[in-house]
Amino acid sequence: MSERLPSVDKTLGLLSQSGCSPQVIRHCKTVASIATQIANTCRERGFNVDVRLVNIGALLHDIGRSRTHSVDHVIIGAEIAKSLDLPEPIISIIERHAGSGISIEEAEKLEWPIKSYIPETLEEKIVTYADKLVDGGRKVPIEQTIKKHSRKLGETHPSIRRLRELHRELSHIIGDCDASIDNT
Repeated sequence: MSERLPSVDKTLGLLSQSGCSPQVIRHCKTVASIATQIANTCRERGFNVDVRLVNIGALLHDIGRSRTHSVDHVIIGAEIAKSLDLPEPIISIIERHAGSGISIEEAEKLEWPIKSYIPETLEEKIVTYADKLVDGGRKVPIEQTIKKHSRKLGETHPSIRRLRELHRELSHIIGDCDASIDNT
């Protein structure tokens, strides 16, 4: 897969050419840094993970924010990625990173194409999780993100449960996330 991925420089150029603000690009760089650290830790612990896919996917995850800052940025981002002829695994990372994923039922309520937008591959999960560890351009504890989303969506929203499950899954793989990830 990695051989079909654009270089980091080309990827950053795509973000700029698509109209992403410097703040969005800074956010994407921070997410990519954290996601790459998580991916490298996973690889060191024997997991089969495409670290380059994680890095490029994390850089591009918010390309849809060039057009909107609503949750629809994942749908628009996937459309942009398709128009740029990016590989399907990148498109899936972009589509599946919102919150902790969007279920078929939630997609229907949002009037999106009816399918699951919940991260499935390890690479998708890593980028989704790393995105939740970044607020703007700075790293934040996962608990802060969970509280923020709980206030916005309600403590019992399925997305909160999925976010906690994602945190448990990746913490189990890499250990204490805060200890395993440098502050960037």
